[in-house]
This record gives sequence, C-alpha cells and structure tokens, in this order.
Amino acid sequence: MTNLLEPDPTRLPERVDAQAAMDAGTDPSDVAAEHPDFSEAWAALAERALEAGEFVPAYAFARTGYHRGLDQLRRAGWKGFGPIPWDHRPNQGFLRALAALAKAAQRLGETEEYERCRKFIADSDPAAAAATGLQ
Repeated sequence: MTNLLEPDPTRLPERVDAQAAMDAGTDPSDVAAEHPDFSEAWAALAERALEAGEFVPAYAFARTGYHRGLDQLRRAGWKGFGPIPWDHRPNQGFLRALAALAKAAQRLGETEEYERCRKFIADSDPAAAAATGLQ
C-alpha cells in the first residue's frame, strides 16, 4: 500500500553515453569533463577524495554532483520532496553525491549540513541510506 498523498517517485532519465563511460572504467575526471552534469562522475570523484582523506576536494566534488542532480530532479518533475528510488540506476549518482556531501561535511565539522543530508537521503529512499552507509 502506498501513501496516496505522496508524489510519485522521481526517476532521472538514462544517460547512456556517460553511464557507458563509467561502466567501462573511464576516469571519473574525464567523464565529468565530457558530461559535467552527470552526478555519478562527481560522486565517484568525491568518494575517491574521501578515501584519500582529501575532505575539502571531496566536499567540492560532492556539492557539484548534488547541485547538478537537483537541477535534473527538478526538470524531471520533483517538487523538493518525495521518493527518489535507489534501485533506479540514474538516481544513484545524485544519491551517492548527497551521501558523499554528508560524509565530507561531517569530516569538516559541518554538523548541521551532515544531519540535513543524512535526513534527505533517508527521506529519499531508506535503501539509499543503507547502501551509502548513512542509516
């Protein structure tokens, strides 16, 4: 049973060329340069920077992916609330960027932003929170 008052889930459109480049192992920097609005490339750059302990670049990469994803969500009909399903692959770039933004913010002492992002991802899809370690 679904909540009839909640909007339909938002599913971003497929990005075949950019996704194929990522799946082929192309460096995310190259994918971002070729497809600057592709959140998955920015998320991958942020995750790589987080792993390297480079929290300021991670924050910048994640924020870029997050904002590019917000633009796309709005174009797809999202009104600022409602489900953004993790199981829809095109949504994962945005959700990963959001999770990376939360993690980088936490490492930089931005507690309010960390909590806002953590709540946003859990509200979008609890599966996304679980998959990104932000439960």
